Amino acid sequence: MKRSPQPFARRIVLAFTLMTFVVSGVLSLCLVYVIHYIEQEILQRSMDNTLNRVLSQDFWQGQAPQLDIDTRFFAAGDAQYAIPPSLARAEEGFSEALGGDTSYWVYARTIGGRRYILVRDQREFETHEQTLVYLLFAGFLLTVAGAYAVGRVSAQKVMAPISRLAEQVRQHDPLQPATPLAQDYANDEIGSLAAAFDAALQNLDAALERERLFTGDASHELRTPLMIIATSCELLQAAQLPEHERSQIERIARATHEMQELTETFLMLARNNSHDAMPKTTCDLATVAAEQRSRWQPEIAAKGLAFELVDATHEPPPGARYHALLLRTVIDNLLRNALHYTEHGWVRLALENDGFCVEDSGVGISEQSFAQGTRARGEGLGLGLSIVRRICAQQGWQITLTRLPAGGSRFQVKLR
Repeated sequence: MKRSPQPFARRIVLAFTLMTFVVSGVLSLCLVYVIHYIEQEILQRSMDNTLNRVLSQDFWQGQAPQLDIDTRFFAAGDAQYAIPPSLARAEEGFSEALGGDTSYWVYARTIGGRRYILVRDQREFETHEQTLVYLLFAGFLLTVAGAYAVGRVSAQKVMAPISRLAEQVRQHDPLQPATPLAQDYANDEIGSLAAAFDAALQNLDAALERERLFTGDASHELRTPLMIIATSCELLQAAQLPEHERSQIERIARATHEMQELTETFLMLARNNSHDAMPKTTCDLATVAAEQRSRWQPEIAAKGLAFELVDATHEPPPGARYHALLLRTVIDNLLRNALHYTEHGWVRLALENDGFCVEDSGVGISEQSFAQGTRARGEGLGLGLSIVRRICAQQGWQITLTRLPAGGSRFQVKLR
């Protein structure tokens, strides 16, 4: 079913106004018809009574008919009251006739083989009827305008608790104890909706708390074994070892260092307060980019790919410093992702005035998949991109993914 683009409150006002418009319009038309019909019935009886009086009193007594200024009397066979040719074929009984620009009511009766006709000018009747139509139309407009005003007030009153509930849900902080929403509302449909939100928010808070505790506990517990591995690598590097074994030890040490940084990142994300707290170590973008080039260029070249660091900044923001660990983690994961999904071509890290971008000529990642946080293709589980998105959201950075026309992906991160 197609959704209406109109806000719910506006739809209430429109529905209320439209209903009033239809009902008032039909009622006004019915009133016009009924009043017109009643006036015709009254006029017909009045003309019938008038004709009876004229025939029984005035005409038969040899007197001139006593009529009002808008009424005229005609009688067949009487030269003084001769029936005009235009009324010679008038229908028996009550009817309407046209004479030039004027309309007339005609009442004809045949008594004793003789035809009698009363004619009354409609102008006064039409004036009354026109005045009635104007009044009804004005009342119709006032009714519709009043319905619109009442609809707006009613919509505001109806939508007030819903808007307040939406604002309470929007301002919900997972880090703060949840205050029950249903207690602020009556036991009606909105109260049921608030109770449903309470249940959903409680489940969400419980899930986030479990995730935070697990991430924090796991990261904390990994510190000790990682420290032992790092210390063992330092001891082995100090010993006299063959070159092949030394290269393996250095590889283990490098992986251990990356794991320590990742563990530290998980701890920061679990605390959910690294954006407010002052980081222990800050750095500028160019320094971290140079470090990442030294880190990834050998591995990218070993895969047969070209790697390029492009500095496209014209006016680097003065004094721009960022959380060293988090910025390093974002660039590191984006370069690892580019290496993983690129079999031929190149990988590029480009610095910009307000951030940086990582591009590759690989198979590319669906923009929808990245926006929805689904699993990445291939052997990876998309954990690196999930970490990147969480860091950017926590630090207030903006990350977007676009597919390049020739194939591949472009991750752009704006740091301000």
